[in-house]
Amino acid sequence: MRVVVEEEEAEVMYPSTPGKVKVEQRSSAAMSRQVHRCFASTGTMFLWALFLVAMTATYLSFRSLAGDAAASSSRYFPAASWGGLHWERQIRASASPRRPPGSAEGAGLSVLVTGAAGFVGAHCSLALRKRGDGVVGIDNYNSYYDPSLKKARRALLGSHGVFVVDGDINDGRLLAKLFDVVPFTHVLHLAAQAGVRYAMENPSSYVRSNVAGLVSLLESCKDADPQPAVVWASSSSVYGLNDAVPFSEAHRTDKPASLYAATKKAGEAITHTYNHIYGLSITGLRFFTVYGPWGRPDMAYFFFTRNILQGKPVTVYRGRDHVDIARDFTYIDDIVRGCLAALDTAGRSTGGGGRKRGAAPYRIFNLGNTSPVTVPALVAMLERCLMVKARRHVVEMPGNGDVPFTHANISLAREQLGYKPTTSLEMGLKKFVRWYLSYYGYNRGTHAFRSRL
Repeated sequence: MRVVVEEEEAEVMYPSTPGKVKVEQRSSAAMSRQVHRCFASTGTMFLWALFLVAMTATYLSFRSLAGDAAASSSRYFPAASWGGLHWERQIRASASPRRPPGSAEGAGLSVLVTGAAGFVGAHCSLALRKRGDGVVGIDNYNSYYDPSLKKARRALLGSHGVFVVDGDINDGRLLAKLFDVVPFTHVLHLAAQAGVRYAMENPSSYVRSNVAGLVSLLESCKDADPQPAVVWASSSSVYGLNDAVPFSEAHRTDKPASLYAATKKAGEAITHTYNHIYGLSITGLRFFTVYGPWGRPDMAYFFFTRNILQGKPVTVYRGRDHVDIARDFTYIDDIVRGCLAALDTAGRSTGGGGRKRGAAPYRIFNLGNTSPVTVPALVAMLERCLMVKARRHVVEMPGNGDVPFTHANISLAREQLGYKPTTSLEMGLKKFVRWYLSYYGYNRGTHAFRSRL
C-alpha cells in the first residue's frame, strides 16, 4: 500500500509523460505549494517582526533606565573630580601631622573631617590644623543654604593648608580611595542635613544624608585597616518631647519631635551597632544650638541680625500658654574644644578589615552651655550689639517639630572630657556681629558698630 501511495505522489510530482490531465495536476500542486510557502514565509516574517519590535523596545527601555541611572548618579556623584597622583599628593600632605617632636600633645592625629566646609566642620578643621594635626576634609557643598559661604570657609581652610575634597559621603568609591591613600587615625563626622523645619519640605534629604550617609561612612571605617576612631555629631534634638530638665545623657530619647531628630536618634542606634559588631570606637556629641562667626544662615540669631539691619521684622515664636521659647545657646569655640577633647580621648577601635577583635569604647556626651536664654532676650542682645531697634512679630509656635526649650546637663562631658564652656551669649553675639559686618558689610553706621564691638 505504501508503495502505491509513494508511486502516486511521485506521479503527481514527476509525471512520466506530458498530458493534459497530468499538467493540470502539476499546476494545481505547484500553486498549492506556492500558497503554502507564501503563508509560511509571511508567518516567519511576522514572527521576526515581533522579535525585532521586542528587541527594539527592550533596547529603548534599557537606554531609558541607563539614562535615568546616569542622571541620578551625576546628580549625586558628578563626574569624578578626584583621583590621580597630584590629588593623592595633596591628600597625603594635608593629612600629615605637623606637631613638633616631643610636643605635649604627642605625635599628632590624622583626621578625616566630613562636612569640613560647614559651620562646625570648618572651625574644627582649622583648630586641628593650628595645633599641628593632619586634616583632610570632604564636603558636597549642597544648596540647603548659600554654597558661596561654604566655599569661603573652604578658601579659609586652604589658606591654612587644609585640603577639602569636593565629594559626597554616600560615594563609597571615594571614601574607599581616601582610606586607601591615608591611614586616618580618627574621623570627625559632621556632615549632615541640618534644620528641623526643612525636614517637612524635603524629608528624603535627611534620610539620605543623616542615615544612608552615616552608614556609608561607617562601612568604610569598619573595612579600614587600621580602623579609625569615630567622633560624630548627634543633636540635642534627640531629647524630643522629654520634659525633664536639664537634659541628661541618661534620659530617654525615644520620643523625637521632628524627622531631623528621628534621623539623629537613628544615627545613635546605628553607631552603637557598628561599635558592637565591628569594634569601632564611637563617640556621639549632642550639640546644643551652636552659634558664632561663619555660622549657618538658617539659624535664628543669623537671620535676626540680617533682618534687623535691613529694617525687616523678626518673627519671634512663643510656646503654649504664652511661654517664651528658650535655647541653650553654645558658642562655637566651646563646641570646638569639646570636639577636640572627644578626639583626644576617643580610645582605639579594636577591629580591622571588618573584623572585631575586642570591645571598643562607645560614648555619648552633651555639649551645651547650661544657661538657656529666651528668644526675646536674644533679640534684645542683638539690638544692643547692632544699636538698632528690632521690629518684632510675635506668633504662636507652629507644629513644625521645634521644641519649646533645651537645657544641657554637661556633668559627664566635664568629668570625662574636661569640657567647660566659657563664652556667654552676650559676648558670643558680639563676636558674631563683628564677623557678620566684616563678611557682609553694612553701609549705614558700620563704623559706629565696629567701634562698639
